[in-house]
Amino acid sequence: MAESDRFNTAAGWVLFSGIVALGLSAVSSGYFAADKVHSPKAEEGAAGEAKGAVAIETLLASADVAKGEAVFKKCASCHTANQGGPNGIGPNLYGVMGEAIAAGRGGFAFSDALKGKGGKWDFTTMNEWLTSPKAFAPGTKMSFAGLPDAAERANLMVYLNSLGSNLPLPAAPAAAAEGEGAAAPAAVVGDAAAGEKSFAKCKACHTINPGGANGIGPNLAGVAGEAVATGRGGFAFSDALKTKGGTWDDATLDAWLTNPKAFAPGTKMTFAGIADAQERANIIAYMKTAK
Repeated sequence: MAESDRFNTAAGWVLFSGIVALGLSAVSSGYFAADKVHSPKAEEGAAGEAKGAVAIETLLASADVAKGEAVFKKCASCHTANQGGPNGIGPNLYGVMGEAIAAGRGGFAFSDALKGKGGKWDFTTMNEWLTSPKAFAPGTKMSFAGLPDAAERANLMVYLNSLGSNLPLPAAPAAAAEGEGAAAPAAVVGDAAAGEKSFAKCKACHTINPGGANGIGPNLAGVAGEAVATGRGGFAFSDALKTKGGTWDDATLDAWLTNPKAFAPGTKMTFAGIADAQERANIIAYMKTAK
């Protein structure tokens, strides 16, 4: 009987020790997990990533149609993109930019989740969809996980936009001031003489003397202030440029010179563009002198 009591007492202490050890383990793991989740450095890093994100509108301004076509290979197992192409697992995507969401497409059977979204496929909605289809329309039949790389999404969107849509690109947001009361950046003032030198890059395709002949590209004398893609001695402008509208003012010329393919996806202009803002301002100043 005494031996039984001693055994029960020993067993009780062993059980109690085990419970204490388990409790300490749980508290310890909870403490270190909480420390890991709420680490100020981790929070600062996440905030830094959010602050460092580039707006999709900014990426669209420098997006590349050819790169977008390459990205589209990820979509080609389910979608066609040629005009009049058949629907597959997913709908044909020719001319989809600007169209109502989940409508048309040769009678494709869209999910109720997508049909209930409403609106149109503009750059904002398409960006959200390409980021995560399931987050954009929970219940969608789309099995593709999405494109986490914003630059890839921008390239893909300008490619889709070049396929019979040609929506105008959204304006890129102005850069935020780094400190309260920071001075706004000074406007870039062009130098016509320097611009004449830079125009040498354009002479393989363009003349700029009054009455000069069109070449691979149109003569550019007096083009500043003129309607986009009109006149120029009957030059055969691309449909992409003819549908842009507006006039060749400083802002439009600057956007065109920055990246012709982003300004008018589908343009015949092969020149990649001029990255330097001062050089663009110089060329524009020079073009304005050529009447």
